[in-house]
Order: sequence, then structure tokens, then C-alpha cells
Amino acid sequence: MGEVFTHRIRVRYSECDQQGVVFNGHYLFYYDVALTELWRAAVCSPDAMVAAGYDLVVAEARIRYREGARFDELLDVRLPIARLGVTSMIVRPEFRVGERLIADGEVRHVFIDPASKGKTEIPPDVRSALGPLAELDPALDRPADSR
Repeated sequence: MGEVFTHRIRVRYSECDQQGVVFNGHYLFYYDVALTELWRAAVCSPDAMVAAGYDLVVAEARIRYREGARFDELLDVRLPIARLGVTSMIVRPEFRVGERLIADGEVRHVFIDPASKGKTEIPPDVRSALGPLAELDPALDRPADSR
């Protein structure tokens, strides 16, 4: 297991609701921004990914809210990769302000061919790039499961 990728985002005023906390819908946006930066740092740019013949789609997302982040706080989005399957990967994001756990969850992505929109296997170079960043859960990392 390597160091888990973390991306820092400063909460903007417009992202907060009337109670002064981040509106819940923004956490998936924060996740998407962090995942894009993980990909850019570890694998390739989004354009290069599509040019290489694969893309990612979200098949399932779950976020558990524990405490609200507030305006101007620095929110760290930690992206442990829990599973690299045959055609999918599971990421278990954690959202933290300092030591405070704000939210956590699980997002399942499926790799697809951009032209056909059909599932495709995780490319070997992607598996090699993400493997060292993974905190694989042995109960979930079953290569025979191609979801």
C-alpha cells in the first residue's frame, strides 16, 4: 500500500447553505475534482485517457455525512482505492478538515470504451499506476468479479 492521494479544496461561500455549512450536493463535486487531479497526477490527463480508448463512469455513489464543513475551511479529499476489479474500481473517499471527519463514502466506477459506451477492462498501465496507491480490501478484490 502506498501513500493515499489527497487533494485540498478551500470551501467557497457560494457552496454553503443557509446554515453556513457546505450543501451536501457539493461533496460529489469535490470528489470529482479530486479524482480528476488523482488521474492527472498518477495516470494521464482526461483528454489522453479518452484518446487511449477508455473512460470512467460512476455506477454507484454513497456519501455519509458526519459533520458540516464551513466557509473558508480547507477540506482534504482523501481517495483510497479499495478495489481494482476487472472492469471497475471502488474508491472510498474521506473528506476531512484537519482531524475532523466531515464525510466518507464509496464510489464505484466502471471503465468504458468511449465509442461504444460498453464496459472494458482496466488498461494495464492504469492498473500499474493505481496499484501502488491502493488500499485494497481483500474481501472486495476478487479478480473473478468483473462488475
